[in-house]
Amino acid sequence: MNHASLAGVPHAAAPPHPAIVPVPAFADNYIWLLHDRERRRAAVVDPGDAAPVLAALAAAGLSLAAVLVTHHHADHVGGLPALRAAFPDAVVHGPAASLVEGIDRRWRAGDTVELEGFDARFDVIEIPGHTLDHIAFFARRIGDDDARPVLFCGDTLFAGGCGRVFEGTAAQMTASLGRLAALPDDTLVYCAHEYTTSNLRFARAVEPDSAPLAERERQTAALRAAGTPTVPSTLALERATNPFLRTGAADVRRAAEARLGHVPVDATEVFAAVRQWKDGFR
Repeated sequence: MNHASLAGVPHAAAPPHPAIVPVPAFADNYIWLLHDRERRRAAVVDPGDAAPVLAALAAAGLSLAAVLVTHHHADHVGGLPALRAAFPDAVVHGPAASLVEGIDRRWRAGDTVELEGFDARFDVIEIPGHTLDHIAFFARRIGDDDARPVLFCGDTLFAGGCGRVFEGTAAQMTASLGRLAALPDDTLVYCAHEYTTSNLRFARAVEPDSAPLAERERQTAALRAAGTPTVPSTLALERATNPFLRTGAADVRRAAEARLGHVPVDATEVFAAVRQWKDGFR
């Protein structure tokens, strides 16, 4: 698959980081595996199911050294007990506010997580909204083979969309997405689900005249037809085509106004109107 930009439009999926591979789980989850093949070690992000992780580690001859947890939902932490049993020395990193059992080191906004042996330092960003305990892990770079920043954002920011607001408020989610949107353009966005096709179908309903969005949808269809993941994306691409990062864009504000029946007072009201629309979109 050619990942080059077409007519100035960012590509639908970025070339993946060489040290990060997807471990598919359930119907549409991605568990991200960060490997250090020289030391035969691995870290995983949001292991909702242990079985595919154990199989991937065995196939690559890796031992599990660390786990990163973004939030408490079962499809992100359900594999923890079995992984801890198989690799008792693995260190589990997660949110300070989480009730998840088995987290060894708990982190808050502004903390830095160092994964020993992986040449990776992650800044912790608190991003409540989808859940109240949700955090993201952001690395300015991982290793020497790829200079692009990396973001593990769980279920807050998706390729072309965002997570439902289950526990927090629209204001919290708007602020959380704003924190992520402020990261560098070339940041690789590693979200936890393959939702891109349906997300873009909704995004086109919000901004039907967007040429970048139409091109992203076309490229995404080609990727999925080839069996290729649409993740990671980049923040540049999300800011250009994801309606939940575009609450200040005229077309998105007009779409929100049509749903509300009045001019939205601020970005939070735009977000809330568009998110409520997405919740019932088919």
